[in-house]
Amino acid sequence: MTATPPAVPDIMDPGLIADPVGGYGQLREQAPVVRGRTPDGGPAWFVTRQADVRTVLSDPRFVNSARSVPGTSVDSVRDKLIEMAGFPADIAHYFSDSILDHDGEDHSRLRKLVSRAFTVRRVGALRPRVEEITAGLLDRMAGLAEPVDLIAEFAYPLPITVICELVGVAEEDRPAWHRWSSALMRMQPDAVGPAAREMVGHVLEQIARRRAEPADDLLTALVQVQEGDGDRLSADELVTMIITLVIAGHETTAHLIGNATLALLTRPDQLALLRADPGLWTGAIHELMRWCGPVQLARMRYAAEDVELGGVTIRRGEVVQPVLVSANHDPREYADVERLDVTRRPAGRGEGHVGFGHGFHYCLGAALARQEGEVALRALVERFPRLALADAEPEWVPVPGMRRLARLPVRLG
Repeated sequence: MTATPPAVPDIMDPGLIADPVGGYGQLREQAPVVRGRTPDGGPAWFVTRQADVRTVLSDPRFVNSARSVPGTSVDSVRDKLIEMAGFPADIAHYFSDSILDHDGEDHSRLRKLVSRAFTVRRVGALRPRVEEITAGLLDRMAGLAEPVDLIAEFAYPLPITVICELVGVAEEDRPAWHRWSSALMRMQPDAVGPAAREMVGHVLEQIARRRAEPADDLLTALVQVQEGDGDRLSADELVTMIITLVIAGHETTAHLIGNATLALLTRPDQLALLRADPGLWTGAIHELMRWCGPVQLARMRYAAEDVELGGVTIRRGEVVQPVLVSANHDPREYADVERLDVTRRPAGRGEGHVGFGHGFHYCLGAALARQEGEVALRALVERFPRLALADAEPEWVPVPGMRRLARLPVRLG
C-alpha cells in the first residue's frame, strides 16, 4: 500500500523515495501544482501533471539557473545541494555549472559543441559497435556462476563502454569512472569529496594528454575547440562538459536497462509479446521509459517572472520542481495508465512521455540511450530464453530523484 505523502512534500521524504509512482501520484491527484520543499528545506512548487510539466520544461519563463532570473538575487538551490553533498569548495563549480545549468545563448552554445556527436545518423552508425559490445558481455555472462548480478555484469558495462569509447576514455580508466559516478549518485558526503577530486584530476590529465597526443574522439574535438576559440568553450567548461557527458552517458541508460529487465521478468505476458514480435522493441523502449524510467525528477527551474500555472501564481525567483514520474503516470494522458503495455504508442507526434525531458533541455543522448536499451534488452532475452529473477525482492538504492537498483540477481537458465 502506498504511504500517504506528507502534507508539505519533501524530496527527501523516505516514502516518496521508496514509492515515487504512488507517492507523487497522490500529489498529482491532489492538485497540478503543490507547495513543497527542496532537499535543503527551502520552498518549491511541485508540478505534477504532464501538461503542466511540459509547460515548465519548454516555457522560457522557467529557467535552469538562478542567475537567469532578472532584476533580483536568487539563491541557487543547486549550489546549496552541491555543498550539502560534500563536494570540495575549490572544485564544486565543475559539478554545479554544467550545460544543464545554463540558459539561452550559453546553453545553445554549449549544446552545439557536442550535439553533432549524438545525431540520429551518428548514433545509427554506432549500432554495430553497440551490438558487438552487447554480444561480448552476454558471452562473458554465460560463463559466470549463477546467480549473475545483471547490473554489475551487463547494465553498467554496456553504456559506460559505449560513452567512454565515444568520448575517449581509455579502457583501463573505466572502472574508476564507474566507481566515481556511483559515489556521486549515492550522495554520501564521505565518499563524494574524494570521488569528485579524483575525477577532476583525471579529466585534467586527459585534457593535457589530448593536447599533446590528439586522437579520433570527442575529447580531442572539444580540446581543439577550446584551444582554437576559448570564447566558445572555456577551460572550466571543457572539464565540466567531459564529466557531464561520461556520467550522464551511462548512469541513466544503465538503470533503464536494469529497471526494464525487472519489469519484463515480472510481467511475462509483455515479455512474450516482445519475443513473438521483435518489431515491437523500438516502441517498447518508450513505454518502458515511461513506466519505469530511472529519472523521477527533472532539474529544478526558477520562474523568471510571475507565472500563472495550475491555478496558482508562481512568483519571480521561486523554485519549481517538475515531477517526471507523476507526469508519466498521469491518467489524463494515458489509458490504463498503471499497466505496462509494450504495444502502447503515442496518440500524436513525439514520444508520448517525458522520461527524457522536453523542450530546450531535452536529453542530448536520448537517441543513444534508446538504441542501447533496445539492443541490450532484445539481445539479453533472446540469448537467454529462460532468464529469470533469482531474488523476489529487488534492492533499490534509496536516493531522491532516481529509481535505480543496487543489484539484480538473475538466473540465465
